[in-house]
Amino acid sequence: MTAPNEVVRPRSEGKGLAAGTLGLWGSTVIGLASTAPVYSLAATLGFVVLTVGEQAPIAFVIAFVPMLLIAFAYRELNNEVPDCGTTFTWATKAFGPWVGWMGGWGVAVAGTVVLANLAQIGGIYFWLLVAPDLAENVFVVTLTGVVFIALMSWISWRGLEIGERMQNVLLGVQYLALVLFVVFAVWSILDGTAPEGSTTPELSWFNPFAFGSFDAFVESVLLALFIYWGWDTCLALNEETRDPKRIPGRAAVLTTLILLVTYVGVTVAAMSYAGLGESGTGLGNESSADDVFFALKDALFGPWAWLLVVAVMISAISSTQTTILPTARGTLAMAVYKALPRRFATVHPRYKTPSFSTLLMGFVAIVFYVGMTLISDNILQDTVLSLGLAIAFYYAITGFACVWYFRSTLFASWRNFWNRLVFPLVGAVLLTGAFVYSAIDMLDPDYGYTVLLGVGGVFVVGVGSLALGAVLMVVWSFFADSKPFFRGESLNRETEVLVPDDELPIVRSIDGGI
Repeated sequence: MTAPNEVVRPRSEGKGLAAGTLGLWGSTVIGLASTAPVYSLAATLGFVVLTVGEQAPIAFVIAFVPMLLIAFAYRELNNEVPDCGTTFTWATKAFGPWVGWMGGWGVAVAGTVVLANLAQIGGIYFWLLVAPDLAENVFVVTLTGVVFIALMSWISWRGLEIGERMQNVLLGVQYLALVLFVVFAVWSILDGTAPEGSTTPELSWFNPFAFGSFDAFVESVLLALFIYWGWDTCLALNEETRDPKRIPGRAAVLTTLILLVTYVGVTVAAMSYAGLGESGTGLGNESSADDVFFALKDALFGPWAWLLVVAVMISAISSTQTTILPTARGTLAMAVYKALPRRFATVHPRYKTPSFSTLLMGFVAIVFYVGMTLISDNILQDTVLSLGLAIAFYYAITGFACVWYFRSTLFASWRNFWNRLVFPLVGAVLLTGAFVYSAIDMLDPDYGYTVLLGVGGVFVVGVGSLALGAVLMVVWSFFADSKPFFRGESLNRETEVLVPDDELPIVRSIDGGI
């Protein structure tokens, strides 16, 4: 309660976003929804098992390590600079405008590419549920995916609060399906009704030294790395969180820990129930690797098999909405600091959302999705495989930015030493290694589904999309409006971050003045 001689200074407008909308629960829910846990498992688990067999659980654990380490970097930087530009803002403050701009571009590329894939998955599973024959109709599936992107863009434009309420319900459905999956699998094993080939969990599944080859180890970790991506959405919503400096960072770490338990738990249950056989429901069956849940739904859920289909569809659709959020806020921040045209900084006066950036994000995603589909479905699949490059790229930049930004305080305490130096640096080095190894591997014409310019299409799409950003950055640098940013004037280490202030009491003087 405010004392009689005090008034509360109104919160500053910041960038105009809806300050104080999210708490720890809402931030964590959105972070989890962004990773699309059910779809990620459905699309990845089978391929990880095909790659490393019974070492799949430890592969998910190892892939979790760089995610957690980078989450510490996000938390430390957010405590100091709670800006919705995240990687863009932090990298600019640490390394200057050119690196910062490319970090922001990496976020935008990853968001655009994954939106196209999520929309396609949402369309396919919608029709698998309603009219299975239409699930193979490219025109119908594409049109449905476009509708999903448009709808989720509208919800994101309409306001963060409505999106949070929707995500609570959608995430609840996803976790209900996952919990039932584990319960049914365990019960089937205990009562002897599991299919032939089922087995009991073994400690050897968690042996990090039992991988058959280094190549298989790296490939499995890279596959597993993808399913953790998305937790950083809660950091991009920091300016709309009740405690911008602390809650987003806590939500990020909490999200990664929940995902670890989820992914390892479901993996162990699936391997135990289905076994690793190469036929039938075995996870070693290549014909079912692209969707483990779809392959097991009838045997495990019986008449409730539709619930797994609904869960995968909801997972893809909900992630479509939460993926739009960080990209729109990233481009908003870039425009506020003059790294993009000022139109991107437009905020809706009523809904307090990045109106232009949100709608443009949806439009670009639709154009990209339709364009890739018209060219070839194989090209679209290769864009998804290239996604790991953009993810590793901007996560690594964030880790290095944390170390360099805090370089003067790294040894001030043991806490700083671990949280600002060791954890972020190790995470960034691991992700840089993953980026380089993946890029070299993708050069092989046999990698992925297409060959472009004599090399793997995945390499051309992945590296080419980042190179396109470099070209656009140079072009934009010649425009007059960009000069304050590229000269380091509109955003540098000393720049005050445009975020809402906490409410502070202002004491009145005896004569009634402030």
